[in-house]
Amino acid sequence: MVSPYLCFLYSLVFTTVSLYAGVALGSTILASESGQQSLAQAALAEILQRGAPILGFDTGCSALNATCDWMAKIPDETELVHMSIPGTHDSSTWNYTQATQDTLLGYTGPIVPAEYFQCQEHSFFQMLNGGIRVFDLRVALNPGNGTIGFYHSQALLAPNTRIEDVLFGFYYWLDLHPTEAVLLSVNYESGTGTQDTLAFQKQLYDILSSGLANRYWVQINGSLGTLGEAREYSKRIGIHLDPEDWHDNDPNITLVYNTINETEQVAYIEDYYEMDGLPPSAGAAENIQWKYNATIAHLQDAINIDLHPDQLYITFASSEHDTDGETPRIMALGNGTDVPGVNQKILPWLQENKGKRFGIVMLDFFDTVPGVVEAIIDA
Repeated sequence: MVSPYLCFLYSLVFTTVSLYAGVALGSTILASESGQQSLAQAALAEILQRGAPILGFDTGCSALNATCDWMAKIPDETELVHMSIPGTHDSSTWNYTQATQDTLLGYTGPIVPAEYFQCQEHSFFQMLNGGIRVFDLRVALNPGNGTIGFYHSQALLAPNTRIEDVLFGFYYWLDLHPTEAVLLSVNYESGTGTQDTLAFQKQLYDILSSGLANRYWVQINGSLGTLGEAREYSKRIGIHLDPEDWHDNDPNITLVYNTINETEQVAYIEDYYEMDGLPPSAGAAENIQWKYNATIAHLQDAINIDLHPDQLYITFASSEHDTDGETPRIMALGNGTDVPGVNQKILPWLQENKGKRFGIVMLDFFDTVPGVVEAIIDA
């Protein structure tokens, strides 16, 4: 099984990606400089267009926007495990509406309605411009073409979009935002009807270790290191968060991911996404309250500087309760009338504790409640 990896990408400050150094015409004639640029622009446009069902389109963001280049104010020497970083859970589902699902029934057959799979509603570029720096990518083989694409369980999200296209979109954005770093969690998604084979793992590894990828992916000796190191060059990829130790639906996971250093490096994770301790008769208010309690309890540990100040904290504010109709949207945003969701409920706590170390906070529908991302990044 391809396990989750957390990997930092960085932006090349002085070097830009050149898709074509020259195009040979016959054996002796080289394309002019303007011709090379036109070809490069056309190639870039084609890749970004193919990635658009996941990436969306980058309309840019103002430097005056607090979420645009928020890492710029943070010194290079800052340890990444000391930072508060907002992320999105099941990031690729933003475009998975019922209309999208209906067009893909020929691939998936009948499955539960799209509202049970959709966890976001804004594109990757909108997330990046909105301050998101951690992305949860679930991948498996696209049907029929042998490429690696994006899923949420049985839900195929974009059968013609390849992971390479989406990674190129990240590279493109990072070149425009050299102070920023992006963390990706990449793992094989089960329930897709595809096989997690050695060939699939090698295919994914080759993509993540290609010559182009090696210009962006950063990781130092199985640890996250500093923000400055995430802005510098390295060819290593990822920290391994073993699925055998990532216990399903657990509010308190302790996962050792590096034993080589003098001090073990540990990830403390809250991933309690299905409120299985409540009776079937429990409604939205009870389910949301249980999730809120688990989220805040873990964040309280994260801000406790006497507990594990130099370790990684990951808190998932995302959840669902399918058995009684609480979709990810309802759990995050409430029922639209008298029951607030997890995002509304955590906002006052985040605002009261602005400036403290939260670690990574993974959100559903990240910006529908204004101020959540800003509170995490202390903007």
